[in-house]
Amino acid sequence: MSIADDLRDGGAQHFVDCIRAVRELSPGTKIEILTPDFRGRLDRAIGILDASPPDVMNHNLETVPRLLSAKRAPDPTTSIHCSCSRNSRRAIRIVPTKSGLMVGLGETNEEILEVMRDLRAHHVDMLTIGQYLQPSKHHLPVIRFAHPDEFRMLGEEATKMGFVNAASGPMVRFELPRGPASQGRGRRRVVAPASLIPTLAWCK
Repeated sequence: MSIADDLRDGGAQHFVDCIRAVRELSPGTKIEILTPDFRGRLDRAIGILDASPPDVMNHNLETVPRLLSAKRAPDPTTSIHCSCSRNSRRAIRIVPTKSGLMVGLGETNEEILEVMRDLRAHHVDMLTIGQYLQPSKHHLPVIRFAHPDEFRMLGEEATKMGFVNAASGPMVRFELPRGPASQGRGRRRVVAPASLIPTLAWCK
């Protein structure tokens, strides 16, 4: 589940209410939340989420800093994302954190690798990397389609960097396959099936 961050608490209480409701009805269900930036309200939001934390805390970066300003505004930076992920790990006990990136918007592989290094430096545990697809003529065009070998290289580099779970491929979406790896048990690289289509959260 995800929510816009136009509320005073960034929507944190709504997340908590939903998590509690799901666990009351289905205690064994694993819950991953896709959070907003909590801009200006991060400390308050994290404090609220600590009352009923999810199983996975996800905040997608989506692309490299150079291209973020072309995709969304105002003044987006990786520091917002990394601050959210870092503070989530510190405040919400030991909750695995995750992020997602898309390729094909005009970035270079070195820029992607640099973002991956930044994510690991801020203790992000899991990563998805997939091909950007233009949802409509009103959205940004696809600059290029990355070769499967490039995705393979990025997945291998993610594993070397220490991501507990990394899914990298042309048809990978932001959601990792459910299973032991998403719970942080062991380190492995996941190749998602071709039927998975990228989820473009920022196009909602």
